[in-house]
Amino acid sequence: MTQRDRDRLVVLKKAQKRLITQQQASVELEMTPRQVRRLLRRLKKEGDKAVIHKLRGRASNRRLSAEMREKAVRILSQEVYRGFGPTLASEYLRGKHDIDIGREALRQVMIGAGLWRARRQKVEKPHQWRERRDSRGELVQWDTSEHDWLEGRGQRLYLIHMIDDATSELTARFVRADSTEENMRLLWIYLERHGRPLAFYTDKASLFRTAPKTPRDKQTLPRDEREPLPPTQIGRALAELGIVWIAAHSPQAKGRVERSFGTAQDRLVKGLRVAGANTIEEANRYLDEEFLPWWNQHLKVAPANPTDAHRQLSAEHDLAASLSQVQTRQVASDYTIRLEGKVYLIARDQIRPGLRHANVRVENRLDGTVSVRFAGRCLEVTNCVPAEKPALKAKTVANPVKRRPLPVGPTEASRAALSQLFRKTGPSVREVAAINRTLTRDRFD
Repeated sequence: MTQRDRDRLVVLKKAQKRLITQQQASVELEMTPRQVRRLLRRLKKEGDKAVIHKLRGRASNRRLSAEMREKAVRILSQEVYRGFGPTLASEYLRGKHDIDIGREALRQVMIGAGLWRARRQKVEKPHQWRERRDSRGELVQWDTSEHDWLEGRGQRLYLIHMIDDATSELTARFVRADSTEENMRLLWIYLERHGRPLAFYTDKASLFRTAPKTPRDKQTLPRDEREPLPPTQIGRALAELGIVWIAAHSPQAKGRVERSFGTAQDRLVKGLRVAGANTIEEANRYLDEEFLPWWNQHLKVAPANPTDAHRQLSAEHDLAASLSQVQTRQVASDYTIRLEGKVYLIARDQIRPGLRHANVRVENRLDGTVSVRFAGRCLEVTNCVPAEKPALKAKTVANPVKRRPLPVGPTEASRAALSQLFRKTGPSVREVAAINRTLTRDRFD
């Protein structure tokens, strides 16, 4: 008998002895007077155990059968379901195996079978929570995650996320490299599908921010007094489309997109494993057909303000021109432009006054084409291959003089000259000085 049962028993005995009325007892026990009268009859017939519920100690009518438990454990013990949590496992059992088991009931079954370990609640350091933005499209968080999404079954992939701050609506795509071109492709998809948001919230990666290269003598200057850095290709594209770029100072600042990667690295990886995805095409197909619809159906929330802050694309917004690699080149005297080792010739009917030696905007677009703009107008260009220079011919002599080849070793004449060089021709100086001149003539004939 619990303490609550003891307290109820005290009140019922007071009502039985007529110390309080049945109406007062119903107020204290928070039940109807009819239920109080029923308990009083049971108290008179059964005694103190009348306050104990009759279902206590009995098995629940909704208890899983042993056969159902064994079937669920046998399915979840397969390698394809390795690491599944109770929530995700419950969804897959219901959808693929027609086994309807609640999340909490399945949690106990998995803990008993050793397929899941209960986790202790950690007391995290409290931090100031930032409220969501009010309207959809007011702020979109943008980031890329590098993870072994295919678990070694294919090449290493990157997942780019764009998640709305107000609604958690997700737009994502698998790419082979976290490059400017791939990020621009996803940006194109987002803009065509939703429109232009007010702002994008990203980290300070080199895709979005030019790395500062400050000389040593200017490092002590305040940031406001330094020369402004040129924008990156994505920064320039966002400025042309009228979208504000906001840089986060820490990963915690863009926690919504970071937490979305945590969910994806758990559920998406396991979903790709069950679907048998081994290539980037299969991964993107599962992402578009299964994961993103599930996310936007179950994890998407209603915004505080139902007004959509996205702005439609107008005629002045050319996505092909803005979402491209833009460079500045100078037109040569022959009206050609050099770009990445190639030469492009401007059509004769496109030549305008002041075009020679002028700077033009060259757009290397995502579809592989090249567009040249001058004074706001597109110029028609063709890729021309410069003529190859003729190879220099070797000079030929009419009657070449045949020279005798030089000997390899010393000749007989050189040996004779060397032997004569060190040959002894007369007496030495010492011998001449030792001659007794008294026994000789005054001079030598």
